Amino acid sequence: MFTFTLSAPIEHAGKTYSTLTFREAETGDLMVADKFEGQTSKVAAMLSAMCEMPLPAFKKIKAREFSRLMKEAAHMLGEPEGTPPGGTTGA
Repeated sequence: MFTFTLSAPIEHAGKTYSTLTFREAETGDLMVADKFEGQTSKVAAMLSAMCEMPLPAFKKIKAREFSRLMKEAAHMLGEPEGTPPGGTTGA
């Protein structure tokens, strides 16, 4: 499990999200991500599923915060720690 605290709460459909708890990615999360085009959309869909936050709410996360989240959650996606999801290690 991995917990990420948003810098500002996000409200959607009568619910407020301030802390997101992510479980490790499952095959089903990868399958959900495959339904989207573009790397950012795929990663957002997968992270949304992993923390059980509806995708319309997840889309409200600020880009700067999303970038930080991707770095911090990389290990939950099967990426080497510190590697952005879908990114390269530079090697």
